[in-house]
Amino acid sequence: QVQLVESGGGSVQAGGSLRLSCAASGVTFGRFCMAWFRQAPGKERERVAIINGAGYRKYADSVKGRFTISKDNAENTLYLQMNSLKPEDTRMYYCAARIGVYYEDCLENYNYWGQGTPVTVSS
Repeated sequence: QVQLVESGGGSVQAGGSLRLSCAASGVTFGRFCMAWFRQAPGKERERVAIINGAGYRKYADSVKGRFTISKDNAENTLYLQMNSLKPEDTRMYYCAARIGVYYEDCLENYNYWGQGTPVTVSS
């Protein structure tokens, strides 16, 4: 049974940093695609970053150069380091997982979701 639990959200001023964590159980990182998504109320969900079993990463253009996705296989934890935060980064952030190994697998729909952690960036 897959369970994803996010933490680390909060409020920060523009230019600041936050580090989100996602504790994953029932997931073998080497055989799963992991991703961070975000969504504002009334807006479409946006895929922020993905990392496949081999560690290949891809980012949305809106966060490239500012956010870093990583994972700790020993701790079964996914991270999102967010630097140079902007007010437009204010969203609910979700950790997601799906079975897959190749990069193309990670572009498909995700089956497993956490409950989300809120991020608020003030100007």
